Amino acid sequence: MARTDSFDRYSLRYDSWFEKYPFVFQSELEAIRSLLPPGGQGIEIGVGTGRFALSLSITQGVEPSKAMADIARKRGIEAIEGVAESLPFPDNHFDFVLMVTTICFVDDVEQALRESHRVLKPGGFLILGFIDRDSFLGQKYSKDKLQNVFYRDATFYSPGEVKQYLQQANFSHFEFRQTLFNPLENIKAVEPVKEGYGEGSFVVLQAQKLENNKSNFDKTRSEKVKGVLYYLAPALLDTDMVFSTISLSQFVCSRQK
Repeated sequence: MARTDSFDRYSLRYDSWFEKYPFVFQSELEAIRSLLPPGGQGIEIGVGTGRFALSLSITQGVEPSKAMADIARKRGIEAIEGVAESLPFPDNHFDFVLMVTTICFVDDVEQALRESHRVLKPGGFLILGFIDRDSFLGQKYSKDKLQNVFYRDATFYSPGEVKQYLQQANFSHFEFRQTLFNPLENIKAVEPVKEGYGEGSFVVLQAQKLENNKSNFDKTRSEKVKGVLYYLAPALLDTDMVFSTISLSQFVCSRQK
């Protein structure tokens, strides 16, 4: 069940954070824009109060907190109450899916990513924005999380862990961007956006849904057959079997049936 109590109770406090740290918000936006596909139909999962969606011209979002969704609707966002683990959309529906810090709050990361994969069109993109657990800000949030009404229920991840989750959900072709290289209180201008991760506290990761998952499966199976042949070929060649009309790979596959 989504943990929305704090967001329902303190939705206005959450929304005011963006006004308190305007250059932090703008820096995060620029990092997201650098990996956001141009055009196409997109949605933000965990749309919150609609700040990111509105700035990025995304008109639709999913949000488990009723209070946050209400604020997003006032900004013109079609906010649907729901959770990332069970999206109310058909398969192959969107060109891109955006999640900003959402991965830190979902109950089941693997299921949430599988759902994003399901609703994306083949070749579509998932863009994740999150606080790097190993960054100075990630370490601060982790240390002080019990004193923070929002982050006390959060789980922070490293970019490597997030990439691994995405691979398990059948995403590929990963690109990273990073920003926020200073403490939030010291950011008085828009921070630069750099490739990779390991320096900035805010990381954006773009991953792609394969055009043809079947072809990828066939490639993997082919590689496994090659591995089997490498070890079996010497023993097989010692027999009197004739392979003039059947390839060695076909022979191995026929023996597996």
